Amino acid sequence: MYLIYSKIYLLLMKSAILVGGQAVIDGVMMRVPGAYATAVRLSDQTIHFQKHQFVSIIEKHQLQKLYFIRGMIHLYESMRIGYSTLDWSALQQEESKTTQSNKIVDIAMTIFSVLLALTLFLFLPIFLTTFFFQEIVNSPLYFNLISGGMRIVIFLTYLISISFLSDVKVLFQYHGAEHKTVYNFESGQNLDVKNAQSFPTQHPRCGTSFVFIIMLITIFTYTIIDSIALLFINELTHFHRILFHITCLPLVAGIGYEVLKLLSKNQNNFICRVFSKPGLWLQNITTNQPTDQQVEVAIYALEKAFGDDIKKYTGNKYTADAIG
Repeated sequence: MYLIYSKIYLLLMKSAILVGGQAVIDGVMMRVPGAYATAVRLSDQTIHFQKHQFVSIIEKHQLQKLYFIRGMIHLYESMRIGYSTLDWSALQQEESKTTQSNKIVDIAMTIFSVLLALTLFLFLPIFLTTFFFQEIVNSPLYFNLISGGMRIVIFLTYLISISFLSDVKVLFQYHGAEHKTVYNFESGQNLDVKNAQSFPTQHPRCGTSFVFIIMLITIFTYTIIDSIALLFINELTHFHRILFHITCLPLVAGIGYEVLKLLSKNQNNFICRVFSKPGLWLQNITTNQPTDQQVEVAIYALEKAFGDDIKKYTGNKYTADAIG
């Protein structure tokens, strides 16, 4: 069950940065230009890692100027990397070593996690709004304001609920360790546990900020989509909305990516900082203060991801940008 919680959490939070990554089970995945590495702390306290070379489709085919499209590609690639590293981290733990990985079970669990996430955060708000506010079914703005509000409430309720689970608390600690390590790297200071621990656990380019931006954007984009649909049909049923909204999810993600990219690059701008605040507040739920040992794992993952190339970056200050 914990792996399902983790997969849904990953689905919601997934937004990598140029140097960044995600928390996995008892560890951290770090992604850097050209590669990513995952490190986990085993029960005997040793750190185990794996590294993969990776070049984005966006870089391979020079798609950096394809706005919105690049965000869709980025999200797909991040999800693929995220799920594979999460599954790998689960297999490293002692209780998993006695059993062989079952690809069919892994695929079924992933599909179930995606369907559960869609049910909670897309189908349920649409159904509840249609059921309780029948009179505004054909009023796109009011309908999407209410369903969007419900979506945010369900999202917050879900995060707060799972945050009390002991395994998820540890996952959120590793999430905090990832952010502190990224901050340490961006600062140009020597990359070590002491320096990393001096930074906050909240980071403006976190997936928590991304998902909150997406939830706000869906209100406006789905209002436009519903308005266009009403030009061709007389009434929007919940079936119509589910069909249209799922179809347009990649576009919404692409728009959200561009907004996050804009906000993250302009943190010196007062307006951008204000719009980033809700995502940072939400990270009070999704990140916990990590231990020194957890930060050590995050630093280890970053160093392994860079390899010898880390010497080129040491001592320089960076403002990490969204990949793509």
